[in-house]
Amino acid sequence: MAGSPGQRFSFLRGILKESPALRRIVPNVSTAIAGLKLRNPTMLASGFLDETGGTLLRVFKAGAGAVVTKSIGPEPRAGNTNPTIVELDVGMLNAMGLPNPGMKDFGPEAKIALDGGAVVIGSVFGKDADEYATVAKALQGYGVQAIELNLSCPHAKGLGTEIAEDPEAVREFTAAVKGKVTLPVMPKLSPNVSDIAEFARAAEDGGADAIVAINTLKAMAISPEVRTTILANKVGEIYEAVDVPIVGVGGVETGRDALEYVMAGARAVQIGTAIATHGLDVFEEVTAEIGAYMEERGVKSLASLVGVAHG
Repeated sequence: MAGSPGQRFSFLRGILKESPALRRIVPNVSTAIAGLKLRNPTMLASGFLDETGGTLLRVFKAGAGAVVTKSIGPEPRAGNTNPTIVELDVGMLNAMGLPNPGMKDFGPEAKIALDGGAVVIGSVFGKDADEYATVAKALQGYGVQAIELNLSCPHAKGLGTEIAEDPEAVREFTAAVKGKVTLPVMPKLSPNVSDIAEFARAAEDGGADAIVAINTLKAMAISPEVRTTILANKVGEIYEAVDVPIVGVGGVETGRDALEYVMAGARAVQIGTAIATHGLDVFEEVTAEIGAYMEERGVKSLASLVGVAHG
């Protein structure tokens, strides 16, 4: 080849840049939920290692895209007496009863995580819409980047599922919080309802910026290889019912689990129980498995996979 060494190098560099066979696709595993940008789609689920700023920051540094706080109420709460957790082969049962330090004492903990660079979502609860809104406003003042409404705790009378079993209450509580804060608001819905899509629409009507959906009683299996459901009875009511983003929760241990949620319509997933069986490495492992899947199939962005099983 004629020309100077610099010219030859420039020519070869051009070939490498343009050749599809030699060009490696670096998948973009980042995602966004109601304007909140996450470096990857994994989030720490509320209720796991999230009552102190130190543990929240530790999980974020371990690889989570965001961390959700313990559900915080207006006053400190001890929760139920032990035993509150039972380990099963397929996961855990719990009856915690919403133990938390209260919104005033949680401020310094939130600051530790936020000062360390963590993306923090504040989970809130209360006995009525005004208490939800009051706690949400307090957490916004501490600097959290979004608010999750715990409307689905079945273990504390008057503070959870009883709200989430009434669509009008879901709409009312969501609207009350939206009226007090400027952050994205994400109601966390209960699985113990006959039509979860109805409740997702109620949340959206109340101004929800995203929906957090725990494991519903219905289920489906998706094949990431062919990007469609395995069973004929396709389930995915929330994605079909609302236009706001969805965060999927329940049973995520691997990248494949997360991809099933994404292909069903979720833009991010929360991980909790898998910390007990996989350790904090689970966030990086799930993210790496998603990236490997995308690279192998030439998928450039996670966003392009959201909801593809509905096609």
